[in-house]
Amino acid sequence: MTTHTSMLHIRVDDAIKAQAVETLAAMGLSISEAVRLFLHRVVADQAFPLELKVPNAETRAAMNEARAMTAARCDTAGALFDDLEKNTRP
Repeated sequence: MTTHTSMLHIRVDDAIKAQAVETLAAMGLSISEAVRLFLHRVVADQAFPLELKVPNAETRAAMNEARAMTAARCDTAGALFDDLEKNTRP
């Protein structure tokens, strides 16, 4: 019996791919093997193999706060300390 295969092409951030390759290699898996395993679980379980939930209001607020924190960048260490001091005063 001949098995037909298909090629999948996906776009992934370079840094995430590199980290995934390293992590999966430590488990003895390649990226291709991990994707195949993922798809087998989807078929076997008839479900997404990870728990996905819509974040509640508290989680969304924390996510928005984290995004705002990463958006606030300082050009110098002095500017960072000035900003920290300004935002920690009562």
